[in-house]
Amino acid sequence: QVQLVESGGGLVQAGGSLRLSCAASGRTFSTWAMGWFRRAPGKEREAVATISWSGGSTYYPDSVKGRFTISRDNAKNTVYLQMNSLKPEDTAVYYCAVSIGPTIGKYDYWGQGTQVTVSS
Repeated sequence: QVQLVESGGGLVQAGGSLRLSCAASGRTFSTWAMGWFRRAPGKEREAVATISWSGGSTYYPDSVKGRFTISRDNAKNTVYLQMNSLKPEDTAVYYCAVSIGPTIGKYDYWGQGTQVTVSS
């Protein structure tokens, strides 16, 4: 089992920044990758950033590329999402997730989600 604790969400004005944190505990030695996903009202869940636990490979969709940065601290089993130049369309519930196997796109454990609201 892997437990995920998220923090850092909140209300911010357009153009502002937020930093989300997700601390993983439990069987973290099985972790292959961690990622951030979001789900906005009326939209499907989408990946906004992923990072391999070893190797440092990252992925960003075009919608956030250049504005969002994912990073991780392996010693702390923590992944971060730095969000800059936030836009109203970034408003969503953000989830962190852990992949425990090498299958691309398969995430096995999920956090509770944290609300990010961008005003104006």
